[in-house]
Amino acid sequence: MLSFENVGLRYGDAPETLQDITFDIAPGSFQFLTGPSGAGKTSLLRMITLSLRPTRGVIRLMGHNLGCNVGKDLALAVGDQGGKISRQDIVALRRRMGVVFQDFRLLDHLTLYENVALPLRLREREETSYRAEVIELLEWVGLGDVRNARPPSLSGGEKQRAAIARALIARPELVLADEPTGNVDPTLARRILRLLIEMHKAGAAVMVATHDLGLMDHYALARRLVLADGRLLAFE
Repeated sequence: MLSFENVGLRYGDAPETLQDITFDIAPGSFQFLTGPSGAGKTSLLRMITLSLRPTRGVIRLMGHNLGCNVGKDLALAVGDQGGKISRQDIVALRRRMGVVFQDFRLLDHLTLYENVALPLRLREREETSYRAEVIELLEWVGLGDVRNARPPSLSGGEKQRAAIARALIARPELVLADEPTGNVDPTLARRILRLLIEMHKAGAAVMVATHDLGLMDHYALARRLVLADGRLLAFE
């Protein structure tokens, strides 16, 4: 599903933030991406979502080769046969992923239901085809009673669970979560982890970026991708 081969990342003329990163993620797998603050976890996730291009190396994502030749606006990338991957192809790849952002990125003017349904609306699906699905997912993450509320009235934990629901509503093949438990208490952190584990059990590949070693101990079956000083130290 995803592989990095000798990937390096540099911002401007500064030393490389990430150096010689090589790893693979299989379909249906679960892995933690861990390391201290500033190790490059968010940068690595941004390269996977095609919002940041590598300085060197090759990223293979769902059958496409994406290297450092990706355009600055990410409109074109060199493909497997030396052809081009269009902007539409990149949009299609992103739609096969679900991303849980560290800052939630919920839209304050929309209700919780509307925020979670947004990925389906953008695909121009009729509401009658997904309304029950959205409500069921909100119930699953424990937010059914507040589905008509707007984000400013929600707690941090509720916003995080809403962000997870929005990431999962389109049944993505790859789920990426950037510090999804960073702003919640340990009990809620374990609940959020259980939601991600259930998505994994349903067939999605999951990568959770976290510096919480205690959280990782709650899912011993997951592999650990460890970053420090921009280098991959271990992949267990």
